Amino acid sequence: MNLPSMVQAFVLHFGEMGSRWGINRTVGQIYALLYVCERPLCADEIVEALGISRSNVSISLRELQAWNLVILKHRPDDRRDFFTTPGDIWQILRTLAEERKKREVDPTLSVLRELLMQKPATEQERHAQARLAEMHGLIEQLTNWYDDVKGLETARLATLLSMGAKVTRLLEAGDKVVALARPRSRRTKDET
Repeated sequence: MNLPSMVQAFVLHFGEMGSRWGINRTVGQIYALLYVCERPLCADEIVEALGISRSNVSISLRELQAWNLVILKHRPDDRRDFFTTPGDIWQILRTLAEERKKREVDPTLSVLRELLMQKPATEQERHAQARLAEMHGLIEQLTNWYDDVKGLETARLATLLSMGAKVTRLLEAGDKVVALARPRSRRTKDET
């Protein structure tokens, strides 16, 4: 399989980025290839397209399956497994977020909870525990927000993501309205 230059550039970039995202280069390249291909590919086609070993492809496909990022397909009269990615980019985002939460956030929250249940023996441990409590509170708040957001319909989620600057302006305007609603004797010079 001869990859067009645009596809090759994307596949190579995704492979390089993979190491920064916590996956190896081959896994990133395979995922990128499957994402941009118009049809599911079998392992032999991936080997041919990327010039990597069959065993490396098999291991990488198993990792992508463990992340729930590829879909296994079958063809009539063909015993080989074919792989593709979900067609909906939002589903990919949801899967990635959920898998990262399970693998990274949930274990961190568990460790923080265990550490916060311990009785500090020294002033240094009391200080550390106070800092851990702050971290736990923030991560738990983000997790609760994620739980609220992950169930949103795609259109609502897209709207929420597009509102970044608008929400900031709305919050700033709300602060000004609250300040103006205070009795004059409690306002500062900046608020008048």
